[in-house]
Amino acid sequence: MKRLFFAASFLFTALSFKSAERERVIEQNSFTTGEHIEYRVHYGFVNAAEAIVDVDDKFQNSNGRQCYKVDIVARTLGMTDWFTKVRDVWTSYIDTDLILPQQFYQKKQEGTYKNEQKIVFNHTSNTAKQYDLDDDNEKKTYKVPDNIQDVVSGYYFLRTIDFSKMTIGESVPVVFFFEGEVYNMRLKYRGKEVVKTKFGKINTFKITPQLPKNNFFQDEEAVKLWVTDDANKIPVRAEVELKIGSLALDIKKFSGLRNSMKFY
Repeated sequence: MKRLFFAASFLFTALSFKSAERERVIEQNSFTTGEHIEYRVHYGFVNAAEAIVDVDDKFQNSNGRQCYKVDIVARTLGMTDWFTKVRDVWTSYIDTDLILPQQFYQKKQEGTYKNEQKIVFNHTSNTAKQYDLDDDNEKKTYKVPDNIQDVVSGYYFLRTIDFSKMTIGESVPVVFFFEGEVYNMRLKYRGKEVVKTKFGKINTFKITPQLPKNNFFQDEEAVKLWVTDDANKIPVRAEVELKIGSLALDIKKFSGLRNSMKFY
């Protein structure tokens, strides 16, 4: 089950595009404060886990910048919870102008394993400083590339991209920071598809991240994402082929969206 949440982490972190501009400003109308989205993670018809994504209803301040405060809670359900109990919380303070993380908090509880840490990003010096939350002492400083994303902010940066301007097969470079490592990959656009959800059908863009070689995924295109072809640009479905099996993630609830969802 730890592999399941490692895969879920990639679903969010792999959604961050590297801009050519160092001091960029991104104008977007896809999300705002107060947004709430829930996903279910399942093996076939078995609900194994859920992920809840919340944007605080007020702007916050971090590193002297106005930010969205976003929490993602990932937890196992039902029978899965009996075997491997997972309670992960990721919090990111995302700069409202840059759509970059200013601070990131991770609280992991997976079985008997627990880990809590804070990452403070400096996008001028291109560093990420790691702190343990129990004593707030600096543990390590990492050098990171321009416009680095974290596990949460990448999900929102994805939603600023206009996929309608991409051609099938075109790919975009991606860079993100996760648990002390910088990952570089490419995100490939596969065209438009209609996806069936519990709310009805919806038009989407299909995306396949080109993953780095690892021991979790079946191959470099093991993850498939479907992002709504509307103003929200919300991932409504994901499929992941792991070496130990496959799983899927589907949207199950939403509220507080900036724009209406176009189901039919």
